[in-house]
Amino acid sequence: MKTTVTIIKADVGSLAGHSFVPRPLLEVAERRLSEAVETGLINSFYVFNAGDDLELLMTHFKGESSEEVHRLAWETFKAAAEKAGRLKLYGAGQDLLSDAFSGNVRGLGPGVAEMEFEERRSDPVVVFAADKTEPAAFNYLLYRVFADPFNTAGLVIDPKMAMGFEFEVLDAIENKTVTLKTPEESYSLLALIGTTERYMISRVWRSEDHEIAASSSTTKLSLIAGKYVGKDDPVCLVRAQAGFPALGEILAPLLHSYLVAGWMRGSHWGPLMPVGLKDSRCTLFDGPPRIVALGIQVADGKIASDDEGRPLIADLLGDPAFDQARWEALELASHLRRMGEFEPARLGPSAMEYTTLPQVLKRLEARFKQPSS
Repeated sequence: MKTTVTIIKADVGSLAGHSFVPRPLLEVAERRLSEAVETGLINSFYVFNAGDDLELLMTHFKGESSEEVHRLAWETFKAAAEKAGRLKLYGAGQDLLSDAFSGNVRGLGPGVAEMEFEERRSDPVVVFAADKTEPAAFNYLLYRVFADPFNTAGLVIDPKMAMGFEFEVLDAIENKTVTLKTPEESYSLLALIGTTERYMISRVWRSEDHEIAASSSTTKLSLIAGKYVGKDDPVCLVRAQAGFPALGEILAPLLHSYLVAGWMRGSHWGPLMPVGLKDSRCTLFDGPPRIVALGIQVADGKIASDDEGRPLIADLLGDPAFDQARWEALELASHLRRMGEFEPARLGPSAMEYTTLPQVLKRLEARFKQPSS
């Protein structure tokens, strides 16, 4: 029987602005998912936060896009949003863009990444979650992990990886996908995914046997709502070891910070800061954008747990090895904020189209005149 790993996230309310998810909302989610384990709907779960996003990590045998599992997540988010409303938390239910569940959370606001696979003898999975940024924030990381031999030695010396990987890329504007194979189509892949505003990596497979290697959320809230309602705050699942990149190769791109779109009001470039779970709160200019990474073992359809039934979770980016990236992120943040609202610190016109800036500019339209000759 194949195991499915699902992570679904949503911003349902935050303490003191867009900072972090307080404990009462996490408890709502833990109770709901615990009940789902008791009824056999899911096999195991772990609830955590990435900044102001509530993250539901689940394993089950229902397959991808399961209506039952997605409904569980939707109802959990709704219950947490109701709790947030009673506490008058900020942005209660922000990512829940519809009142009606239609069999799947895709298109309703929450972000989702899922992978279904036959378990190996040992199946490590890295769970990434980011806040204050967009889905294409994973483009750079996934390219480095699965296509750059300077980052991933396995592409050179592991016979299962030497044939490369296939990347599914979504065009968020046209809602179409294309699959490109590396290494032979690496340049074409870069031509697309370097345009992060439009193109994003949604899945990666191992070319040798088309085995799923990674899955990333692609929800763009502004395209669903037609206006700015918050950043997309993506999630991503990556399988590790034994024919896939090693754990250390998956994390190596985060040795240095890099710039992503989002940050304050979803309108600025900001440095992605790798942090441990305890530091997953966004403060400085609503940031800097954060990324957390959890290491889990999938065993017999469940997240491997201790004798008390508690899931074994490795808080990977809490390691001091990423201190340099954190300092780089702060240095980059300092430089960018000196520029205020001048590009390139602020996003370009096409990206700003879905923010509140057009409302400000519209007031000035009637005052524009043809220059006198």
